[in-house]
Amino acid sequence: MEARTSKAGQAERFRSAAAPLISGALILALAGCFGGPQATRSSASPGDPAAAGETAAHLDRKGEVVSEKIDQLKLRQSILPANSSFGRVGAAVLKSSQASAESQLRVKRLTARARSKNWLPKLGPDVSLSSLSSIAASLVLDTAIFDRGRRQAERDFAAADVEMAAIGLVQDLNKRVYDGLKLYIEAQRAADLAQITDGALTQMTEFERITKIRVSGGLSDGSEYRLVSQRRAEIEATLMSYRQGEKSAWAELAVIAGQSMEAERGLTSLPPDNGTPEPLTVVYAKGEAARTLAEVAVAKSGLLAGIGAGASVGKDGGIDGGLSLSGDILGFGRADNLASLDEAVEVTRRKVDEADREANRKIVSLTQEINMLALREQADGQVIAQMEGNMGLYTEQYKAGRRSLIELTGQFETLTSMKRDHASLKYQIALARLDIALMRGVLVDGGAM
Repeated sequence: MEARTSKAGQAERFRSAAAPLISGALILALAGCFGGPQATRSSASPGDPAAAGETAAHLDRKGEVVSEKIDQLKLRQSILPANSSFGRVGAAVLKSSQASAESQLRVKRLTARARSKNWLPKLGPDVSLSSLSSIAASLVLDTAIFDRGRRQAERDFAAADVEMAAIGLVQDLNKRVYDGLKLYIEAQRAADLAQITDGALTQMTEFERITKIRVSGGLSDGSEYRLVSQRRAEIEATLMSYRQGEKSAWAELAVIAGQSMEAERGLTSLPPDNGTPEPLTVVYAKGEAARTLAEVAVAKSGLLAGIGAGASVGKDGGIDGGLSLSGDILGFGRADNLASLDEAVEVTRRKVDEADREANRKIVSLTQEINMLALREQADGQVIAQMEGNMGLYTEQYKAGRRSLIELTGQFETLTSMKRDHASLKYQIALARLDIALMRGVLVDGGAM
């Protein structure tokens, strides 16, 4: 009798211990009948190339993101020559860069890796107060059998999220290099204009000295001297402004680059735009569209009927299980909700078209500006050569008494202003080319991601 009781107790303990394993195995087998991580892909999934217009990002079985966009971003090559002033400034900026976008990308990748396991059943405790004096505890195992593509859409959303973070990182790195190069160009421009103005100040100081001698000798009244002196003071103030601008630009660049870049000199000639690669704003819009498609698929799955299976193991070893029906099947406004989700997809497609048109418009505008500035640079160079010839003629006429010193200094001031404007043109061209490079995301190698 005691032996039979002992055997019964052992059997009961075995059933209690094996119950969770048995229920888990049943649900895993049931879920396995419907496939693994790719089982819930529906015909309208964002992963379908027909839905997204290209191969959409997805997660492989290891939870890593497979993305055409990220692969294309990695292939981008910087147009900055390595052994050039632009290349060295860009490299220094990247070296000291601590982009928050890098951390965000790592977070998104870890999240996607966790999301890649969402096809597995969920296992967790269920504790409830069964009465005022007792607590009922059980182990619950749930899995979705037919979820209208919800879990696949969640994985696609996580993959698209990683894509967006990668695009954001590329934009951030390119913008940092752009900011550094823009400061470098501003410093070079200020130094160039300061040099022209310094030469003009030397000449105007000489004119002021001559006028002072004329006033002392009674050949001129004080009004001529005051006018020339005022012009000299204006040139001196302009020179101080350029020198301060140069100093400020170098200081800001040193902060961004983490070191002084004042030893660098000269501009680097950037190649003209060749129409590739695709502007980053367009890539971003496409990534946003892919993420929206996945988000819409998740929302749609919640409005359609789904089937799930569940099992719970009680404290006593008893197993309860069954099927469940999910989805907002009879909800009011369901048709309108579905229509609004379809409209959201159309909105994202229009945003991609708008981003493409706007990017092309800006690039065309910048290209036309570069062409116009180049023509103006050539024409102004010819005008300056003529003005320098006229300046020599004015000087001879002044010495012969046919021109006043006021006329001579006025002509000289006009020539100096023309020289500064002409010198600024090459820096404006460099900035315009830099703007195009920023839009196309070619200031940084894709391998820097």
